[in-house]
Amino acid sequence: MGAILEAIRDKLTAAFEPTRLEIVDDSSRHAGHAGAREGGESHFNVTIEAPAFAGTPRVARQRMVYHALAEELAGPVHALSVKALAPGEG
Repeated sequence: MGAILEAIRDKLTAAFEPTRLEIVDDSSRHAGHAGAREGGESHFNVTIEAPAFAGTPRVARQRMVYHALAEELAGPVHALSVKALAPGEG
C-alpha cells in the first residue's frame, strides 16, 4: 500500500467512519496518459459506505469526499472516482 492510498484511507476513515471502504489504485490503466505519475498513485476508485451520507444527494456526497481529500486532489491525485453510499444502499 502506497503513501497516498494510506493518506486517502486515513482521511476518509477519520471524516466519515465508514462501514465499508474500498480504495483501488487504478493508475496502471492510465500509464502514458495525462496526469499519470511514474510509480502510480495518481488515479483511484473509491467506494465508501457511511451513515454520514444518509439522506444526502449523490453530488453532495461526492463533494464531501472531495473536500476531505482536498490536499491529495490539489497535488498527487489526478483522478478520483467516487461511489458514496449510505448503509443499505447498492
